[in-house]
Amino acid sequence: MSAERLVAAAPAGRRASRRVLPGFGLTLGYTLFYLGIIVLIPLSALIFKSFALSGEQFWRAISAPRVLASYRLTFGASFLAALVNLVFGLLIAWVLVRYRFPGKKIVDALVDLPFALPTAVAGISLTALLAGNGWVGQILEPMGIVLAFKPAGIVIALIFIGLPFVVRTVQPVLEDAEKELEEAATCLGATRWQTFSRVILPTITPALLTGFALTSTACASRMPGRPSG
Repeated sequence: MSAERLVAAAPAGRRASRRVLPGFGLTLGYTLFYLGIIVLIPLSALIFKSFALSGEQFWRAISAPRVLASYRLTFGASFLAALVNLVFGLLIAWVLVRYRFPGKKIVDALVDLPFALPTAVAGISLTALLAGNGWVGQILEPMGIVLAFKPAGIVIALIFIGLPFVVRTVQPVLEDAEKELEEAATCLGATRWQTFSRVILPTITPALLTGFALTSTACASRMPGRPSG
């Protein structure tokens, strides 16, 4: 008997019960329950709380001076940190992909350090470095440069947090880039800048934009809910 006849002869209920992953109903129920507890219920409470306010109360709450200052600090610092990481993240990814040097694996592992460190630990460590009695702060503060508990210090902290997003997004794209196109451009007389701007950059632009978006989102989500004085 052919395979088609065997499949046709099998009971419909038995065929429907066979799944690649067993326990689909249980896992789906647990997933929806976990999603509801962690995400949907708190989000619904926020929405219902907003609807409990009148239009005037809602506008007054989101347009208060402290709230506006929080918006400027959060999105402004996140945007600046993402721009800096866009440039230096590309440079680090380029060095890790295109060059060989002693300690390369150590540098590659250190890129993921912000992922491994809890946000609180990273903040405490950076504060200890940038404060007036820290290694960096005690050098800069006599020159009038104060970083700790200032917007500049927040930008530095966000740069530290968001750097891996750009590096890890661009790095695999650079590894998969066709070097034959670069060699062909060089043989045709293109300069290094022309090769980069017309051959390499169009290839990695989607990865750069993705890394920029990930960095901006990560930085904004880690900002405090109120501005510093």
